[in-house]
Amino acid sequence: MDEIVVVDYGSQYTQLLARRVREIGVFSKVVGPDYDFTGKESGVILSGGPESVYEKRYDLPQLIGKVPVLGICYGMHLLAENFGGRVAKGAQGEYGLTKVKLFQSALFEGIPSESITWMSHGDIVEALPPNFLKTAISETGITAGFEYENGKIYAIQFHPEVVHTSYGREIIKNFVFGICKAKPEWTMNNFIDSEISRIKSTVKDQRIIGAISGGVDSTVAALLTHRAVGDNLIPIFVDHGLLRKMDMHVPQNLSTLGINVKYVNASELFFERLKGIFDPEEKRKIIGNTFIEVFEREARSSGATFLLQGTIYPDVIESAASSQRSAKIKSHHNVGGLPEKMNLKILEPLRTLFKDEVREVGRLMGLSDTFVSRHPFPGPGLGVRILGEITREKVEILREADDIFVNVLMKTGEYSRIWQAFSVLLPVRSVGVKGDARSYGYVLALRAVDSVDGMTASWHQIPFEILRIASSEITSKIPQIGRVVYDITDKPPSTIEWE
Repeated sequence: MDEIVVVDYGSQYTQLLARRVREIGVFSKVVGPDYDFTGKESGVILSGGPESVYEKRYDLPQLIGKVPVLGICYGMHLLAENFGGRVAKGAQGEYGLTKVKLFQSALFEGIPSESITWMSHGDIVEALPPNFLKTAISETGITAGFEYENGKIYAIQFHPEVVHTSYGREIIKNFVFGICKAKPEWTMNNFIDSEISRIKSTVKDQRIIGAISGGVDSTVAALLTHRAVGDNLIPIFVDHGLLRKMDMHVPQNLSTLGINVKYVNASELFFERLKGIFDPEEKRKIIGNTFIEVFEREARSSGATFLLQGTIYPDVIESAASSQRSAKIKSHHNVGGLPEKMNLKILEPLRTLFKDEVREVGRLMGLSDTFVSRHPFPGPGLGVRILGEITREKVEILREADDIFVNVLMKTGEYSRIWQAFSVLLPVRSVGVKGDARSYGYVLALRAVDSVDGMTASWHQIPFEILRIASSEITSKIPQIGRVVYDITDKPPSTIEWE
């Protein structure tokens, strides 16, 4: 199967490049600058990045010149510098929508000569390398593209992976199909078959403890692994005391799929460990470490040597496990929150997939829409939706409030229009009036976002009347809550979860 490799130099859009290539049916993965190429790659894309090549210059992959390469932004500058051109800080940067004039090139086949692109750069290619041709120029006169006169090396200043770039998808197609000659053979069916085979060859006859939460990620991971190893998978549902009401039915629901789940109540242990802890990173790490402790205990009694987790690509990216150049946003309990030393080997069949790809795998494997369309729920549960110290009282308040909010969304039909919706209990109280008397209750924040893969998100515009119903029901039924607010922040600059 053909493969396009994206070399990550720290751009916020790097993962989008891999997604865009996968969307047109060719497998793509993100690697670091020190990646050992096999020589079988169909093409290479050099990502953008926050650094300047005259301050931080990486060695180019040895495949350059042997297979087609496309440099984008920093990747373009890297090609220019390494082949004898000159990059310098521009008199002015270009940010946002920028008009570009395109010249004849295989990269721009079938695309109008003038196009709108998305720029984000302060450095410019001041002089082209010898034997390279200019293929695009921005409306400010800055070089926006060049290529080697004998082909195989292409570069553009703008970002075709961003939806704001007109014909960005066509540019990527031209590179992948027209220049790299890759064949569109990447499908989720291929992934299912190859992953089941990989699990079989990795695990052999060893036993696996499965971390099951009931969300789509862990459910799909469990079903894939169950098909590979059968009863050698021991699915375990750990109740850490931080679950929503709907989560309590997970073991029963999964049994309808032929997966028998063992229920373990470890809530006392989790609450004990979290007592007096306020820092969100510390909370995540404690929850991650405690999960592993519980699973290792269960593994010892069953003779398991592997731990199955529903880790997906956004978890890896946000925990900065995919790149030393990316900033760590937060430690996911199943990635950055894991202890350095543990007695179980990790099995993560979905580690390279985005959320929408996981949903597609679930549908292809026969999962009902109840499972596939369920909103994402973090492994630390309500623990990262209670700002400040976690107590049983706060968990109960948030659990009831979140259940009311979700039920209102479901009754009004809004739930299916939202990628993720939830409630957050804030560590502040607000003065109010209930029953002609002064009240002093917690502030609850409601959050709903639209997204595809969790890497970026925009706040969902819930109709005001639905928000009014939710607020009224929450403050009427939960006396400890005195005020409800709605979060209207996109990702970025915020993350989806508050902690």
